[in-house]
Amino acid sequence: MASVGLALAVGHRISPLLCQGESRVQPSQSDPSANAASSSKTSAGGQAAHPEDLALAAACQRGDLRAYERLYHLQGARMKNLARNLLGTQNDAEDAVQETFLKVQRSIASFRGQSSFVTWTFRILVNTCHDMRRRSVRRKEDASQEAREGFSSPPESRAPGAHPSLRLALERAIAALTQRQRDVFLLYEVEGFRHAEIAGMLEITETVSKNTLFYAKKSLRQLLAPPRGSQLGGAE
Repeated sequence: MASVGLALAVGHRISPLLCQGESRVQPSQSDPSANAASSSKTSAGGQAAHPEDLALAAACQRGDLRAYERLYHLQGARMKNLARNLLGTQNDAEDAVQETFLKVQRSIASFRGQSSFVTWTFRILVNTCHDMRRRSVRRKEDASQEAREGFSSPPESRAPGAHPSLRLALERAIAALTQRQRDVFLLYEVEGFRHAEIAGMLEITETVSKNTLFYAKKSLRQLLAPPRGSQLGGAE
């Protein structure tokens, strides 16, 4: 392959990719005296919380099921896409989103408006995906142990041509990034979140988010660069 042709300039979004993540993002501690409906609250990136976001959070806190339906209508597709990128399969992505909504319902009383409601929800989703990934790794380790003991079932066959070469190259390159680089890269380049939002989800600063994206792109360029001498006119 002469060139992968992946544009990684700052501010440029790319189409969805598949990758895997591992570590958990720890949620921040909230001030119990704060009010989710207070318009004076700001998000983790220093941005004023949007009134519609606060209203949606307040409705969910009142137990209004229509508010949860509204949240799913607004963010469900985006949540599934991110979960699929982190977990690798559509089925796992749907399970992660379903589990996330259950967690949102159970912990909605703890939301105090210190970040936007959407940011708070996606933080739960990222944590859920990392938990599912760890469980999947443990299951694979158990299956490997059973295989060594002679009790494994036959492996499932993979459909031919399921992963085009370019997509596979991108998957492998993203998998080679650090956990934080993968999260920031996917959230910014694939899902289109701003650095202020990513900072709230991953509990880092905007500067760290920007620097992490820079190094993620640098690493991807190196990983996707054609081997020396493979270009036309290269060394024989």
